[in-house]
Amino acid sequence: MRDMAVARIAEPATRSIPEYKRAERATFRRIAWRFVPLLTLCFLVNYIDRTNVGFAALSMNRDLGLSDVAFGWGAGVLFFGYCLFEVPSSLVQYRVGARLWLSRIMITWGLLSAATALSVGPKSFYGLRFLLGVAEAGFNPGVMFFFMAWFPSRYQGRILAWFQMAIPLSAVVAGPLSVGILSLNGTWGLRGWQWLFIVEGLPAIILGVAVLLVLKERPDQAGWLDRGEQAMVTAAIEAEPRRDASHSFGAVLRDPRVLLLAAIQLCFTLGAYAVGIWLPLILKQHHMTLTQIGLASAVPYALGCLATILWATASDRSGKRILNLAATCCLATIGLLISVWFHDAAISLLGLTLAIIGVTSTRGIFWSIPPQILQGRGAAGGLAFISSVGAFGGFLGPLTMGWLKHATGSFTTGLGVLAFIVGLSGILSLMLPTVNARYGGKATKARR
Repeated sequence: MRDMAVARIAEPATRSIPEYKRAERATFRRIAWRFVPLLTLCFLVNYIDRTNVGFAALSMNRDLGLSDVAFGWGAGVLFFGYCLFEVPSSLVQYRVGARLWLSRIMITWGLLSAATALSVGPKSFYGLRFLLGVAEAGFNPGVMFFFMAWFPSRYQGRILAWFQMAIPLSAVVAGPLSVGILSLNGTWGLRGWQWLFIVEGLPAIILGVAVLLVLKERPDQAGWLDRGEQAMVTAAIEAEPRRDASHSFGAVLRDPRVLLLAAIQLCFTLGAYAVGIWLPLILKQHHMTLTQIGLASAVPYALGCLATILWATASDRSGKRILNLAATCCLATIGLLISVWFHDAAISLLGLTLAIIGVTSTRGIFWSIPPQILQGRGAAGGLAFISSVGAFGGFLGPLTMGWLKHATGSFTTGLGVLAFIVGLSGILSLMLPTVNARYGGKATKARR
């Protein structure tokens, strides 16, 4: 009897097509609710632990003797470690599985994030930030590779948008939370910035254990799905059209489409991290209090959360991912230029808000494209390669802003440079259809 039930669920020929599609949507909805909220929460904590240094800097720079350049270097060196170990970490995950490896990543980064409170000067700060980057390496592409094993491409845009929404949501949470933690200054003899690293680092350890308990590598391991649902999910994944896809890591590195995607990721990530990490100090120059900085930094990212979901959903439904990707980059560029041209605090914040909406919306759309040209070991290494090149933007962005702030005495020049770089990512995006047509044929579903 059970085999007959399996056949009725798994085989669309025995049911009407609308009925089968309804059953499929319901199954993938269950899977999404099982995995996406947990992994989005993990990414939220991950992003807070990457960028909370911007709030710590409000008092830490003075305590540790950090100049603008030194702070920019310390904020960015995390991404240098991340870049170096992103690909090796992802290839290990391909061998040992997402469940074990993502859990390891989270537990070690939580410990090292909390350990940043032990910094006593520039060198120890640099060292701990570098090790934090090494520990985090592989998380973002690892989660995306995990989603590829569970969701066909027609769902990936929305799934990745919800996952990437953790980035703007982290800033909404981090602003008020970090300001509140900084008020613990002097408690038990610790500075406020030390409490910040400790309190915001420990949740990653708890979530690392949760990942170990909840994730499953494949549909046939999910006891909460019946055999018919397992077969349905497996069939949907195996039916994915990925002609001309890159299977090996060596082929990935020679694929012009992958290299172009990595360049796009580098440009918009450079702008995103530079603005995100320096935003508290940019707001401080307008003579805001700590509370005002916390609230003002949260508003742009709250709007970014909403825009991320709406824009990714529209992109999925229209299928015009390339045009939507270019449009998000264009919006971010316009926002940065507004912040350069107008020095009034309200108008400048409006420009930064548009920039943040643009770069946060870019991520959900962008990451729905690479899975269409990557498979197998090539997918693990290829996603990691694209992510690591982008992460290098996280190293260059804060460092460039710090150097230009030191050289010019203001943030204006730095914001102008960021506008040019993010604008370049939009131009490169428009080249994707041509490059894909020449080197990949119909390998992707990304359309004009």
